[in-house]
Amino acid sequence: MKAALVLANGQIFQGEGLGALGEVKGEVVFNTGMTGYQEVLTDPSYSGQIVTMTYPLVGNYGMNTEDDQSRRIQVRGFIVKEDCLTPSNWRSQASLDETLAKAGIIGLKGIDTRALTRVIRVYGTLKGAITNRLDRVEALVEELQDWEPETNCVREVMTPEIYSIPGDGQRVVVLDFGIKGNILHNLSSKGFDLKVVPGVTSAKQILELKPQGVFLSNGPGDPKAVPEVLQTIRELSARLPIFAICLGHQLISLAMGGDTYKLKFGHRGSNQPVQDLKTKRVYITSQNHGYAVDSKSLENTSLRVSHVNLNDGTVEGLEHRELPVFSVQYHPEAGPGPNDSIYLFDKFTELMNGGSN
Repeated sequence: MKAALVLANGQIFQGEGLGALGEVKGEVVFNTGMTGYQEVLTDPSYSGQIVTMTYPLVGNYGMNTEDDQSRRIQVRGFIVKEDCLTPSNWRSQASLDETLAKAGIIGLKGIDTRALTRVIRVYGTLKGAITNRLDRVEALVEELQDWEPETNCVREVMTPEIYSIPGDGQRVVVLDFGIKGNILHNLSSKGFDLKVVPGVTSAKQILELKPQGVFLSNGPGDPKAVPEVLQTIRELSARLPIFAICLGHQLISLAMGGDTYKLKFGHRGSNQPVQDLKTKRVYITSQNHGYAVDSKSLENTSLRVSHVNLNDGTVEGLEHRELPVFSVQYHPEAGPGPNDSIYLFDKFTELMNGGSN
């Protein structure tokens, strides 16, 4: 069936339907990864977004249940140039099209995704809609002018209740703002005794769990949409080591007096170069974020920049000048080929053992 992507700037990309039929609105963003489409689909940080993959062939190794990063597909919509109809991998359990259709996710294929990416790079992240009703195209352009995407999706994707992942090491309370499964896997592999709690849990409730450390997870949307978390972070940072990733990193900045802003089109992919300012070493990192920490806002705070993005100079890591608190904007658990950022989990262990920051 024919389908189209309608952008708020009036541009229209016509192709074929993928997955479920219907109509859906969302922020249109792009991901530059050559692989990892299943992780993208199930990453809660993509909640509310229509994701287009710049790599032209998607679905070639199929879908399976083992690589899911959460309980369900999280993207609002999915766009590819070519959907592989005959996936080939011994772990494949279903095709991309079958999986999207079963989950009720509306997609689009057969368009020039790199041309779409160039549009987003020029205009910035755009509101858009995928529809199978081509008679609705003109009306959707008008509707998108007044429609506003949800910026606070954290409550939709965080755990609704506390649960445990037992370990024989230090107890770590994980504040879940939409955590990826691979982050939990990496924390668990270090032997931590994990207590995963909703991201809006109070400092009092967290301290009652008697943790030796606190982890702040990734998550979707604008960090300023969850201001109730900031006081919790301030209270916990005075008492416990904290490690934060992605949204958690941005929340650390806001809690300590810094500021954040929305990037023009975000960083989404598995090839972002990041430099450690202390060692000068460069890491190739996996990223997925639409907001960044304002480096100038940190000048009169207790935080210092530890890592920067070599593409655009944005802040990729923070350290507290006095407390055992640190964070990174990128995803060290993702392992985009190398696993050289896993050392950050060891650094967290060292801080809980009384090591210096």
